[in-house]
Amino acid sequence: MSLYRQSVSRTIARSSLRDFRITPACRLFTRSAPPTRTPIRTGVYATVITVSAGLFAVYYFDARSALHRYIFTPILRFALDAETGHKFAVKVLRSGLAPKDPVLDDARLKCQIWGQEASNPVGLAAGFDKDGEAIDGLFELGFSWVEIGSVTPKPQPGNPRPRVFHLPEDSSLINRYGFPSQGHASVLSRMRSRIPPFTTGPNRASLREDCLLAVNLGKNKESPADSIDDFVTGVRTFGPYSDVLVVNVSSPNTPGLRGLQNRDLLERLLDGVTKARDELSPSVLIFRKPKLVLKIAPDLNESELADIADVIRNSSIDGVIVSNTTVQRPKSLVNPNKSEMGGLSGPPVKPLSLKALRILRGHLPASTPLIGCGGISTGADALEFAKAGASMVQVYTGFGYDGVGACRRIKDQLVDELGREGKTWSEVVNEAVAKLSLKEVKKPTETDQTSAISLLIAEAHELKTMLDKLGDKMGEDAISIGKENGLAAAGEAAADTT
Repeated sequence: MSLYRQSVSRTIARSSLRDFRITPACRLFTRSAPPTRTPIRTGVYATVITVSAGLFAVYYFDARSALHRYIFTPILRFALDAETGHKFAVKVLRSGLAPKDPVLDDARLKCQIWGQEASNPVGLAAGFDKDGEAIDGLFELGFSWVEIGSVTPKPQPGNPRPRVFHLPEDSSLINRYGFPSQGHASVLSRMRSRIPPFTTGPNRASLREDCLLAVNLGKNKESPADSIDDFVTGVRTFGPYSDVLVVNVSSPNTPGLRGLQNRDLLERLLDGVTKARDELSPSVLIFRKPKLVLKIAPDLNESELADIADVIRNSSIDGVIVSNTTVQRPKSLVNPNKSEMGGLSGPPVKPLSLKALRILRGHLPASTPLIGCGGISTGADALEFAKAGASMVQVYTGFGYDGVGACRRIKDQLVDELGREGKTWSEVVNEAVAKLSLKEVKKPTETDQTSAISLLIAEAHELKTMLDKLGDKMGEDAISIGKENGLAAAGEAAADTT
């Protein structure tokens, strides 16, 4: 009987479930009806999105935005290893999607070097854009001097990775790249592609009125240590497409390279590159031939710097960059990466570079400009180099840590510093150079020598005339004295007779 009842109950339950329909009123959680879309609502949404995107774009493309210094740059530094982050930054600058410096430079920042004017004295040192991929993107950040390279004649991979190390607590960097380069052919092709088909613009390789484009010439690792051929080849290759060529004999990461700073080898090197420069054919891009600049290490002692200065004075080299990275490790370094091999850059290098620059300034005439480089990250740093006799300055590590707005911040700080001094950059530099430089002894010209000989002849004639007059007078005096003596003798004789 119980089984029969259970069966009837199950049948009734199934029947009830089939007849049951879930209605909206029976749901525990009801879903509200979607809002009705109207043209006005859609237009408002579209306007808000467009305006927000526009504002973000304006903020992003302004290199001064805190977004770059405090968000993007730190993310790159901590999310990627040093070399990958470096390469990513170059690619962004190459793409045309990088921020730009939207502000015109203050007139107080104008500077002169080799008779050419630049809108400001802040340049970018070699090492960031090794293969000339982001030249225009870097100029757009406000640098007046962009130096690409080092570029070697043949492609080479450089030293094994890892080879770049951050020292965040020290705001420094150690690298042992070893001149990784795509080679002359690749970089030259990229530089040529920048040139417009019909160029009527400024007579500068930078393609800008107030900027300079420099190429840093490196040496292949397998080349003989004492050979100058790689540098001579570099001058011939890049001379027609550069405002400045930098002879880099100071990298600590290529075996034997720093040996070229020794007097005898340096004389041969500078003689070779200046002859190659002077023999360059006229360029379709620039009318004048490129300036030649030597880049030296901060680790040289005073005697070595004096020898280098002597070689430079007797050569046709146009200037010196002081300085490259250092192999020294100051005791102030705290990051564990301080023990890595390679060249150290950043604030710890500044005292070494300044010392070397002051010594060299005192051994070179004012006609040879110096470019300061090493530990510059503020306007005050730049001004300190100017007061030591540097015509321009370059940044590198500070740019890596502060991001795309570094150049603009340094320039703004420098304007404030100059305002407190009540001077312009050129005035500060000219005063320092005039005070600290070696005083030039003017070499006599043929005209000067002819004038000097004529003067000596005239003076000789004048002296002869004076002597003749003196002789005549002395003769007259002698006759007069003789007569007086004769009269006296006659008088005495007459007195004796009497």
